[in-house]
Formats: sequence, C-alpha cells, structure tokens
Amino acid sequence: MSDHDEHPTAGHTHGGHSHGAGRTMPSTEGKDAITFWEELYRQTPQIWSGRPNKVLADLAAGLHPGTALDLGSGEGGDSLWLAERGWQVTAIDISPTALERSAAEASRRGIPAHRIEWQQADLTDWRPAGSYDLVSACFLHSPVGFPREEVLRRAATAVAPGGSLLVVGHLSFPSSAALPEEERPYLPTPDELLASLALPDGDWSVAVSEVRARTQSGPDGEIELDDGVLLVTRS
Repeated sequence: MSDHDEHPTAGHTHGGHSHGAGRTMPSTEGKDAITFWEELYRQTPQIWSGRPNKVLADLAAGLHPGTALDLGSGEGGDSLWLAERGWQVTAIDISPTALERSAAEASRRGIPAHRIEWQQADLTDWRPAGSYDLVSACFLHSPVGFPREEVLRRAATAVAPGGSLLVVGHLSFPSSAALPEEERPYLPTPDELLASLALPDGDWSVAVSEVRARTQSGPDGEIELDDGVLLVTRS
C-alpha cells in the first residue's frame, strides 16, 4: 500500500511502509495476531506513509475501475488510492486501530463512505464472500503464524472472470531486520508463488512475474531490496 522506501524493523509488514523512525516490532512471544498488530499500530499515531504501493499504482493505472479487494489494508493507502480513482473497494485488516485510521483518512479526503467497506478480519480464518475485478495483496506478511500461501489461494478464488490478482512480496530482508536469520521465513519468488497457487490450467494468464528492485532508507543509509511481483488474470 505504499512505495515502501522504508522497512519495518522486523522485516515484515501486512500493508504499508514505515512513516518514521522510533518504532520497533513488538515481540511475538505468546501473542495472537490481533494482539501483535494492535501493539504495533498503537506505538505511534501513524505507522505507514499513506502513499499507495508503487507497483499497485503502476499496474492498476492501466485497469478499468471496478470492484477491488485489498487484503491486509493497513492504514488504507492502497484502498484510498483505488477509491479516489473510481474503484469500489473492500478493505480487510486484522487491526481495528488501522481500520479506524483508514476510515478517518477517507473522511478527511472527502471520499464517499460507500466507496470503501472497511472489514476487520483475521485472514487466517477468512473466506471470500464475493468476487472482485481486482484482488490485491501487497506485502501481505506477518511474523505471527500466518498461512500466507493458503490465504493467497483463497484470494485467487475471489477474482471475477476477466479480473486480476496482484501479489507483491518481499524477497529479501534488510540488514537491520530484528528478526533473527534462523527465524526468518522463506520468501518465495514470483514463479514459486505462482506454482503454489495451483491455478487451473487454461483459466489464468500471467501478465507479470518478475523481481523488482526497490531502494529503501535504513539506519545505515540507502539500501536496495528485491520484491517479487505477480499479476495474473482470470479468463
């Protein structure tokens, strides 16, 4: 949901990028997902920059506005950007605090309330309730027991005929990541992610499957990180 020029200290997000310094990832020990993310969001009045994810903005600019599903919407950067460009958005996040901030920002920008439906849900247990022209999962990662591939497979079932699934994910951790190397999850390449989705043959086409470099500001200056981008379209 942003252009991600900064990175959370622990190397994981479920939506945007850092708004400023002085924030650290809460410990995951003995916590469920909602407790972890609420602790993170309550550290500061704003966590993410508010800008849309650059890949989303680049790729969605060429799509005709329709219905969109934003998974792990965070403080709403992607959802707000889509709504301002004519999309009817459903935004889902586990954190009530993040959703409250998103709705407040939508009101501040004058976005009609009917343009975005804000839903609080744990994606671990989530099942799609409809179909969408665009399903977006940008930096949908979590250090707290998150079955990412399973969630993304469910997300694919929510794509309407002619619609698209966009997944943008980290492929590398910054040197400043607080999560010990032995605890860092494997980050699949776009091709590996595509294989894990097990999309039916003949029903989907691959529009983009590539690695994109991103420059990020960190404690030791600017560094370059790789992100995986997968955009698939349903027939």
